[in-house]
Amino acid sequence: MADMWDSFRTTLTGLLSAHGPVGPTGAATYAPGDFSIHFFLQLAIIILTCRLVGWLGQKLLAQPQVVGEMIAGVVLGPSLLGLVFPDVQAAIFPKETKNVLYVGAQLGVALYMFLVGLTLRLDHFRSKARSAAAVSASGVVAPFVIAALITPLLLDIPGLFAPGIGRANATLFMGACIALTAFPMLARIINERGLADSPLGTLSLTAGAFDDAASWCVLAVVLATFGGGSGLAVVAIGGAFLYAGFLILFGRRLLAPLGRAVEARGEMSMTVLAIVLALFSLSAFIMDAIGIHGIFGGFILGVFMPRGAFVEEMKRKVEPVAVVMLLPMFFTYSGLNTRMDMVNSASLLLVALGILAASIAAKFGACYLAARACGEDNRTALGIGALMNSRGLMELIIINIGLQKGIIGPTLFSMLVLMAIVTTMMAGPLFEYVYGRKARESGELASLIAAGR
Repeated sequence: MADMWDSFRTTLTGLLSAHGPVGPTGAATYAPGDFSIHFFLQLAIIILTCRLVGWLGQKLLAQPQVVGEMIAGVVLGPSLLGLVFPDVQAAIFPKETKNVLYVGAQLGVALYMFLVGLTLRLDHFRSKARSAAAVSASGVVAPFVIAALITPLLLDIPGLFAPGIGRANATLFMGACIALTAFPMLARIINERGLADSPLGTLSLTAGAFDDAASWCVLAVVLATFGGGSGLAVVAIGGAFLYAGFLILFGRRLLAPLGRAVEARGEMSMTVLAIVLALFSLSAFIMDAIGIHGIFGGFILGVFMPRGAFVEEMKRKVEPVAVVMLLPMFFTYSGLNTRMDMVNSASLLLVALGILAASIAAKFGACYLAARACGEDNRTALGIGALMNSRGLMELIIINIGLQKGIIGPTLFSMLVLMAIVTTMMAGPLFEYVYGRKARESGELASLIAAGR
């Protein structure tokens, strides 16, 4: 068996490495057309691995598919596959092909956030605005206070942040990372349990949306000041508010004919689908052009799209491709940048655990206390804290941007990936323990009382 594996590994490595012409250093060089052999093999491996690890996570750990896919990305990267079989990992994912994978990853995550925007209910913002604002403010302020306390210590450790980064920018970036909530996963857990209209669901969805919006605005400030001055931050945030304001005033009316066309036909035509995808691409472009990440453009456009049959048709036509094929590319791209082997000392491991503990205290603790202060019962407040503490996909997006822009180094990136995975894995079981199980018991008791038993 070992001989067969060695033979397969040698053949695969030789085939892929030899595909491009060999340069003077002995490494393969690539022409644009040479990337296709790697891209399609990468895509097949990514899809199969994500589905398999996601399935195992569901069966063995009772975790959502998306958590397994996050772990699958790390499995395919240098932290596992590259550690055990470095030549195979390098042959399948040569560094020259990462830019191609990056494009697919960005398309996948932007489309996914567009779908999240489609299912967001704006009435949540109106019905629980006061309580949600308090929970949201606590979920932002506490992380930034914690970030202000721990960032000076992190700056003293070489390699965590970019050389020369200012203390203010480093603190703002860490605060944004800790303050983020896995809004897509939060929505998924709430909808799966039929809690969308409950006080917990309303509060969590609204506060999570506010927290993520605040974190993205802070990230825009960091990117602008880190890359070229406060003027860029003004353009980014001002442009985002102008675009959002335009959609608030005119978006529903301008996009309503698309919904009426779907209702009249009973299905979405290819023409309507083409128009929607073009608008989605334009919205993502606008957000990227002003300095806010393109995924925010996809999300905000989705919020103002027609509802009803239009949403169901969009999900039927777009969601399978986005979730099954494109989004796993993002998890894998993140995994390729994750180097758990760089957390290679007791002191660095202690730093990683400290970041994890501080993040949980800042988010779970603050949101729980704020919910209690607003009059929510203990069970609901604990459930809100458990959901708001999850970082998930949104965390991976923001730290990928930080790594790409040179704000953080690979070691801190890996620590934050660990924090994202652990807090995301905590969300479901912790929520079930503090809220779900007791909610079912209360429901069963109420049924028995109503039945006179």
